[in-house]
Amino acid sequence: MGRLVMKFGGTSVANIDRIRNVAQHVKREVDAGHEVAVVVSAMSGKTNELVAWCTEASPMHDAREYDAIVASGEQVTSGLLSIVLQGLGIQARSWQGWQIPIKTSDAHASARILDIDGTEIVTRFKERKEVAVIAGFQGINPDTGRITTLGRGGSDTSAVAIAAALKADRCDIYTDVDGVYTTDPRVVPKARRLDKIAFEDMLELASQGAKVLQVRSVELGMVHNMPIFVRSSFDKPEDIDPHANQPPGTLICSEEEIMEMHVVTGIAFSKDEAQISVRQIEDKPGVAAAIFGPLADANINVDMIVQNVSEDGKTTDLTFTVPATDYNRAKDTITSAKAKIGYARLDTATDVAKVSVIGSGMRSHAGVAAKAFKALSERNINIRAITTSEIKFSVLIDAAYTELAVRTLHTLYGLDQA
Repeated sequence: MGRLVMKFGGTSVANIDRIRNVAQHVKREVDAGHEVAVVVSAMSGKTNELVAWCTEASPMHDAREYDAIVASGEQVTSGLLSIVLQGLGIQARSWQGWQIPIKTSDAHASARILDIDGTEIVTRFKERKEVAVIAGFQGINPDTGRITTLGRGGSDTSAVAIAAALKADRCDIYTDVDGVYTTDPRVVPKARRLDKIAFEDMLELASQGAKVLQVRSVELGMVHNMPIFVRSSFDKPEDIDPHANQPPGTLICSEEEIMEMHVVTGIAFSKDEAQISVRQIEDKPGVAAAIFGPLADANINVDMIVQNVSEDGKTTDLTFTVPATDYNRAKDTITSAKAKIGYARLDTATDVAKVSVIGSGMRSHAGVAAKAFKALSERNINIRAITTSEIKFSVLIDAAYTELAVRTLHTLYGLDQA
């Protein structure tokens, strides 16, 4: 017997038939003797609809009321799943974030979880064998008593945080894919599903463009050493053995649990990038602060940074990337600070993509990045910028070459299926 948290995303609960399918997955684990908490997202498309209503009502709406509105999608799903489970003879009740409570910061629409009190849920596990069906993506700010939400994809974060609070054995993330792949199978058909991946590698994959999990959920899993199992909700519930050592899917766990670390674990990519180059700045102390200080004040996240100093050492060029959604704001911010920065010209590009090679095995292997640079040059793919870390390197290239670059690197590092 164990304690599980099962999380189901929007496509998994898109309609009543799919909610019935989810209920069968839950019933399978309950019948196996597990104590189960379920975290659900809003039905597919509902959050977008609610957000659109907020914008239609007023483009400059109150963030507190926005949270009250968009949190209702998960409330509906948790109630519907509880009803279906009760119809199957399973003790179940729905929980909203504030009822548990899930205490969060007051940053509406992007709150962070501060504390979760799972005492009552655990008591009901013991005394009533009751399944807790919890609305994901939401909590409460204890100072104001207002509903808060955790940002898009926040149900993943809810699930891992709840698993940690309940001291669960594992957090199962059910989604529309059957695990974590070496790269996007739609781009590289030879991509293969990983049986296991270390938290650090998954964190890099998620932050560099892989859409499987929200970054914050992986961070929480790593901090609390909570195993996260990514699996498909579309596998037939009756075909899965709940006592199997590992059903189809990918286990995200600590490095110690992985017998053999590959040099490269996966390739991530993102086309949601924009490049800004600040040209001919006087090379003196404080210039970088004059550029990146205003960007930080505007809450614009800067990723890749490359600096080139002229031959005479008097001027420098600074190139950096920002999310495409922040491109116009970043450009306006730099333009507004032109007098303070003292640059000659601003060059920008939005037709760029970032391709990242990730693997904990890089720590102990030399020349991993050099192989990639050679392979890309042989394909006539020009590299605009490079950043590296201990277990990752990223290259910025023209967006038109994204798929070619990803396929080239995937084959280069032996990630294609045998």
